[in-house]
Amino acid sequence: MERLGLLGGTFDPLHIGHLILASVAAEALALDAVWFVPAADPPHKQGRPVTPASHRVAMVALGIAGNPRFALSRIDVDRPGPHYSADMVALAQQQAPQATIFFLLGSDSLADLPTWHRPDLLLARCQLAVYRRPSAPVDMMALEARLPGLTGHVIWIDGPGVNLSASAIRERLQSGHSIRYLVPETVRTYIDTHHLYART
Repeated sequence: MERLGLLGGTFDPLHIGHLILASVAAEALALDAVWFVPAADPPHKQGRPVTPASHRVAMVALGIAGNPRFALSRIDVDRPGPHYSADMVALAQQQAPQATIFFLLGSDSLADLPTWHRPDLLLARCQLAVYRRPSAPVDMMALEARLPGLTGHVIWIDGPGVNLSASAIRERLQSGHSIRYLVPETVRTYIDTHHLYART
């Protein structure tokens, strides 16, 4: 039976933190594949401008090229909204019906899980593989009280501590600072070529 990891996100832009999380999770969980799933219209990002999906998809494709375990999935960008993680996992199950699915996320995202749309459905459809971030400790007792059964669905993953976010990368670019080594070089070239995140 295939073991499949799903890493959803805005990827605005894809950066090395995403790649490290996926790589460490693939090794720790013996995953056959990790699908990077760019979000079409992330509900939690309403109210702020998001780079068009065509650019975000292109950056993911460039950034994961060369790793045979990594694949780009368009299951979110090619469907009508609203776009919720539980629905995305259901679509992945349809495309890979024999797979055991692991939903990859950081501990900062786990802390917000009770506010997501139908987190109970997400737990019913997959295991949560949570990358432990020292900067984002999680009160599992409090979360368990809000989402009974959560603890049994969480697998903790430890890896290098990379305190990096897409918003920090955008801020560096808008301030005129280099992002070399923070994103794959192919992604940096794409951002430069298409003048993304330029200073306003």
